[in-house]
Amino acid sequence: MSEKQSTTDVSSDDRLWAALAYVFSPLVPVILLLLEDKKDRPYIRAHNFQALVAGLLISFIIIPFTLGCGVVVWLVMFYWAYQAYQGEMVNIPLISDFVKNQGWA
Repeated sequence: MSEKQSTTDVSSDDRLWAALAYVFSPLVPVILLLLEDKKDRPYIRAHNFQALVAGLLISFIIIPFTLGCGVVVWLVMFYWAYQAYQGEMVNIPLISDFVKNQGWA
């Protein structure tokens, strides 16, 4: 499920970068880690690390073994991107808790 975050502190730029992190993961999340003005924004940070972990898992573990699922996985990532762009927090089973417990978000 997703939670709404207060829209006063989340800009449209934040929502766009959060969405791009899911769609082009793991490339965009790595780039966002290098951008000083983006990496410390709470909304971007929360989505960025989730997208990074999900993208790495999908890229290096799941997709090589199940190439036929690649399109489905990309559609799921696209859905998470849509939620992020709408200003919602995305809760990815296991990954969201892992990212929060590491203190990354």
